[in-house]
Amino acid sequence: MRSRTIRVDRLARVEGEGAVRLVVRDGRIDSARLSIFEPPRFFEALLRGRAYTEASDITARICGICPVAYQITAVHALENALGIEVSAAVRDLRRLLYCGEWIQSHALHVTLLHAPGFLGYHSGIEMAREHGEAVRRGLALKQVGSDIIALLGGRAVHPVTVCIGGFNRVPRRAELAGLTERLERSREAALAMVRWTAGFEFPDCERDYTFVALRHRSEYPFSAGRIASNRGLELPAAQFEAHIEQHQVRHSTALHARLRTGGAYLTGPLARYSLNFENLAPIAQDAALAAGLGRSCTNPYRSIVVRAVEILHACDEALRIIARYEAPELPASPYEPRAATGIAATEAPRGLLYHRYRLDADGTLLEARIVPPTAQNQAAIEEDLRCFAGAFLALPRPQLREQCEQLVRNHDPCISCATHFLHLEVTPA
Repeated sequence: MRSRTIRVDRLARVEGEGAVRLVVRDGRIDSARLSIFEPPRFFEALLRGRAYTEASDITARICGICPVAYQITAVHALENALGIEVSAAVRDLRRLLYCGEWIQSHALHVTLLHAPGFLGYHSGIEMAREHGEAVRRGLALKQVGSDIIALLGGRAVHPVTVCIGGFNRVPRRAELAGLTERLERSREAALAMVRWTAGFEFPDCERDYTFVALRHRSEYPFSAGRIASNRGLELPAAQFEAHIEQHQVRHSTALHARLRTGGAYLTGPLARYSLNFENLAPIAQDAALAAGLGRSCTNPYRSIVVRAVEILHACDEALRIIARYEAPELPASPYEPRAATGIAATEAPRGLLYHRYRLDADGTLLEARIVPPTAQNQAAIEEDLRCFAGAFLALPRPQLREQCEQLVRNHDPCISCATHFLHLEVTPA
């Protein structure tokens, strides 16, 4: 069999550095590797020896697109260690902050990173020439999300007001009320986005994923709930490491994760949606069913529709929070450091995010463990490539390259928050 090597010097519409290598045997894919060669940034080591009060600001720098998730997960873990219970008003504000991040992150991915591939464009700018209304709608949604983060977090990127026990500053009711009209328009824009993405042509690709996500008894999960799966797993965040292990692979600088019982799993929008459909806002449920998603979605290409549904839910949830908001008596609960270990898990836009911290008696961070969504999804992405890329092997080189990139882009992977493929290789075994 002839050998083929396909190289992609720079993949737009995702972030980070990595490569894909496919090995073909007798016209079928024998193995697929998602190799991450971006240098590790050692945030866990960076945190050791620092004051516990610094953790939320440091971890927010892990990602420029989803800093809220890293910051709030760190704060929740430290509050768990210190035995802090925040007020209902503080909890609502943190959910609202999450709404802002989900809106801006999903809108960016749907509009500029993912949709161009479905419509045959190389960039969102190129797509805007014929789909200007859709691009303007997506950018307007992203701006609303960023403005929510800026209002609650002090700035749109790497917010600074979240702290252990609450916030350094909480907004007045009138400040939040000023967002209502824009969010109402955004909810309509998100509904239009669901309908727009539902009209794309999707390959008939279904996979029997093991889904893992937070699940809550009464709300669509942002930062509360138990870790659950569609295979019967249900446990508190404190048992994450007892059931999920990380391991190093030779072809990646990022750790892989797997269930200790064996096998890859998928976290992220498809998992959240499939495990929590009944807790979506009614408008989001109706839109999802009208878009043909059903109560569960196992087609990775349709993740773009699920993201649009989550934007719609976040807009509706933000409006509900603002309508009932009353400022807390204190912006933050008082606390004292102590020797303890704290654990938390939340749902970043791209999936389950886990933090664990061990503190000395004076609050010095002795140990940190951070497990981001993509570390958990790498093996599942490789399985997608093995399952689906074989259908494209007969395509010319540029189309084959684009299809492999799109398979990975379905999951919006986050390496330094996502991935650039610098080398795609297809060789015979």
